[in-house]
Amino acid sequence: MAQEQINSLLVEHARAGRQVVRLKGGDPFVFGRGMEELEACVAAGVPVEVVPGITSAIAVPALAGIPVTHRGLTHEFVVVSGHLPPGHPQSLVDWPALGRLRGTVVVLMGVDTAPAIAGALVEYGRSPDTPVAIVCDGSTPTQRTVRTTLAGLPRTVAEEDIRPPAVWVVGEVVGLNRPHEEPADDDTDLD
Repeated sequence: MAQEQINSLLVEHARAGRQVVRLKGGDPFVFGRGMEELEACVAAGVPVEVVPGITSAIAVPALAGIPVTHRGLTHEFVVVSGHLPPGHPQSLVDWPALGRLRGTVVVLMGVDTAPAIAGALVEYGRSPDTPVAIVCDGSTPTQRTVRTTLAGLPRTVAEEDIRPPAVWVVGEVVGLNRPHEEPADDDTDLD
């Protein structure tokens, strides 16, 4: 459904005296359309209460046993939309800056653009051996985690038939001890 239709339905049902709840996965203000919906309701005179969610950028890695930060290992994490690849004229992402970061990079909506993003991160300073975890279908019964490196990411996405929705995590936090798992033979095994 187009965003304009969603906005219209929110206003229509609220004006009809109904209590309307727009439940979104994750947090509606993190790469969601929550603000657009809030603005449409405010413009129509409909009172709004925002209930924040927990973004998939943090929740999905946590469900896979991957923290986005860890004391002594990383002091920052960045959440980035991978919807547009590096070099795309409409991209607002500063890929050179992300490549220079030492901390964790969490990529949302970046399955199709994974090869280009991995290439840009390496080009701008990240080691090709930087660990990467791709968490597919987070919080569902079919959730799975695939581990690789930045250099191996393009091959892994193809070989493991990675499809959206998937959240991927770049950084040393991916390599933390996983006591509940068997040791991997190589960096592309399924968990």
